[in-house]
Amino acid sequence: MAGIELKSAAFNDHALIPRRYAREGEDLSPPLSWSGVPDGTAELLLLCEDPDAPSGTFVHWLVTGIDPRDGTVDAGQVPTGGTARRNGYGEDRWGGPQPPVGDEAHRYFFRLYALPEPVDLSDGATAEEIHRAVDQQQLASGTVVGLYQR
Repeated sequence: MAGIELKSAAFNDHALIPRRYAREGEDLSPPLSWSGVPDGTAELLLLCEDPDAPSGTFVHWLVTGIDPRDGTVDAGQVPTGGTARRNGYGEDRWGGPQPPVGDEAHRYFFRLYALPEPVDLSDGATAEEIHRAVDQQQLASGTVVGLYQR
């Protein structure tokens, strides 16, 4: 399977996410860019999740229907053609990092999936349900990981 290169101008892979993108900061989604989307991609799906959350993997951002011809999204924006879906906070938008005070840095996995057809997800889909829906049909994916600690 081919890979998508996913990056952020706000942080390097496995480096700290600036406070401006956290819930306690400006709560803006970070800027992202990508390349290597394969032919045959009908839509992209963007997922940001925290597997270190005390209650289990927490969904911070889910965007479906992203135009595969675009390759960037600015801070605080939704990717072209995309629809922000319900996150773990119960909001249809980006919800920035907010790990418990005193926890070691949590990992925030930003994953972009190239899909051959639109994905069907229920409102408030869990990280497990999202992975189940996309893992079998993805054409390619890319990941960048940010860290955050309060």
